Amino acid sequence: MTLWQWFDRGLSMPSGDGRGQRFVEWWGLRQARRHRNFSAPDDVRIHPEARVNPRGGELTLGHRCTVAPGAVLQGNIRFGDDCSVQAYSVLVGYGSAADRTGLIHIGDRVRIAPHVMIIAANHRFAPGRPIHGQGLEPAPVVIEDDVWLAGRVSVMAGVTIGRGSVIGAGSVVTHDIPADSVAVGVPARVLRSRSDVGPKA
Repeated sequence: MTLWQWFDRGLSMPSGDGRGQRFVEWWGLRQARRHRNFSAPDDVRIHPEARVNPRGGELTLGHRCTVAPGAVLQGNIRFGDDCSVQAYSVLVGYGSAADRTGLIHIGDRVRIAPHVMIIAANHRFAPGRPIHGQGLEPAPVVIEDDVWLAGRVSVMAGVTIGRGSVIGAGSVVTHDIPADSVAVGVPARVLRSRSDVGPKA
């Protein structure tokens, strides 16, 4: 048992319930704020065991966002309001504060389940040279408002996921997904529109 588990009672997401939880959230936000180019309002909940660092970019969280223990937020990332990032998800944006070519832009009310991976760059791999010496090709990722990324979803660089979409567990998103879509698979394919799923009579 870690010290933080004693304070947070072993909960998987910061909840704000009780003095122990409030202390955990205060300390997590304080740790994140020690980095230049990080910004978040006071109502954000960050667990101290999350890894939050703008790494030379800008990392911004909107109002009432929650970041679970074990989550990794690194580089150029911009969240809207009321978002959640569950345990062991990894989001890595690239570029600098002045260069947003590798920005991850997350809209409002986005739900990111455990073990989701969003990386806004790909390794170059032309033949004849070692891959480790070729550098990265950054490309922005856009997750629009009210999207749910289920567990173990991977979102590739350069992809936009439209407003209101649901991406099924284990999917790999390699191309843009239209708004209000339900998409699953490797690579992710649109099964239907959410507008086709109404209440049953």
